[in-house]
Amino acid sequence: MHILAATTLLSASLAAAYDLPDNLKTIYDNHKACIHGSDMSGKCSNTLAGGFSDGIDGAHTFSYCGDIDGAIYLHGSANGGEYDNMDVDCDGLNDKGGDCGTDETGQGETAFKDQVSQYGIEDLDANVHPYVVFGNTNFDPQQYGMEPLSVMAVVCNNQVLYGIWGDTNGEDSTGEASISLAQMCFPDDNINGNNGHGEEDVLYLGFTGKGAVPGSDAKWQAGDRDAFEDSIKKLGDKLVAGLSA
Repeated sequence: MHILAATTLLSASLAAAYDLPDNLKTIYDNHKACIHGSDMSGKCSNTLAGGFSDGIDGAHTFSYCGDIDGAIYLHGSANGGEYDNMDVDCDGLNDKGGDCGTDETGQGETAFKDQVSQYGIEDLDANVHPYVVFGNTNFDPQQYGMEPLSVMAVVCNNQVLYGIWGDTNGEDSTGEASISLAQMCFPDDNINGNNGHGEEDVLYLGFTGKGAVPGSDAKWQAGDRDAFEDSIKKLGDKLVAGLSA
């Protein structure tokens, strides 16, 4: 009986750990793209770069938006949905390991392989490190103040999770995250290297400034995704708390 009670309390604690803070929920709701009618609420008024796709059929358009002070996020047009989808990325170490075995497009390294080596690992591992693929050939978030390996907030499935800006996309595709992050976002969706989350309801939000980089405080050599996620949560919570709704 005591064991059951303890387990229940632990489960409740874990469930509450990533509840959506009020200010981030307001941001999420306020910046949704308007899909129906002529109301322009949710429109990106500070487009940093546009004309990108969700990586599926190219019919929808997405932009990198600078409307939120201290942050950059992906925003869907009225025809493209509210935010973006979540395709699965398995690039980096162990790119065929675990559920990445079905990924036919994985590459053996990430964009920031050289930078992450200072933390004692050869490269990011998509199965362990929850990272976001952010930026494209024609758009470099570093030009707007984002730093490689900085913490990003990802609103998915009515919760907030944290990832590292760990890779970039060479073409115009957007809405991609490592398999570890995708599986944490959508644990019931049978996520694998060839199956992601198609609904365009995921908010990818990157923070500008050197203060968003966890550096050696992150457990880069963690053995599993939960340990790594836990190591960046404190900084992620701080960054989110500093956002103005």
